[in-house]
Amino acid sequence: MGPDNMVFQVATWLIPLVFAIVFHEISHGWVANAFGDPTARERGRLSPNPVRHVDPIGTVALPLILAVTGAPVFGWAKPVPVVSERLRNPRLHMMLVALAGPGMNLLMALLAAFALAGLQWLRPAETVAWAFVVANLINFLTINVFLAVFNLLPIPPFDGGHVVEGLLPRPLAVHFAKLRRFGFLLLIFLLLVLPMLFPAAHVVDRLVLPPVRFLTGLIASFAGLG
Repeated sequence: MGPDNMVFQVATWLIPLVFAIVFHEISHGWVANAFGDPTARERGRLSPNPVRHVDPIGTVALPLILAVTGAPVFGWAKPVPVVSERLRNPRLHMMLVALAGPGMNLLMALLAAFALAGLQWLRPAETVAWAFVVANLINFLTINVFLAVFNLLPIPPFDGGHVVEGLLPRPLAVHFAKLRRFGFLLLIFLLLVLPMLFPAAHVVDRLVLPPVRFLTGLIASFAGLG
């Protein structure tokens, strides 16, 4: 099994994606627990065991389809439960809980870049195992930066939506929060319907990929990747 093998390619996308989205979700629970809401801990959702967080569609089926078709690979895990009323300062702490996910993704992207720099310095023999590790690390870096930026889109159900809700005046925040019930429909509209109707309004191409490329280059440079 070499780099051109389909199983090899899917594995090098699926494995880093699972780790990226699982730790994204866990980080929400860690920060919520630190600010007074132990709901995720009480329900066993702070475990790094992927089985506790896997969503059959968002963690497995969709990423597999995207990887096989060559589309940008992304996905989601089962959301970690957070009860804002249990937080000591619900508006402020809910924003910090939301930002913890993208923050964790950027931290993991940086760790992947340093690991790649270390392999570059060590220059081990170029075996299939070496190629597999390198491909996983490259994809782990890319996926984490993509998830960080993607989740900061300022709409429900993304983390960026929670930040917007916390920044809005309370009367407006109440109305904005009502959009959560339409979160999945909004996602479908923005990612699939809108680009079909207006190709120039492709959300991923226009709003997500430019900062992803910038941040990936910045992180790679900081880690000393040549």
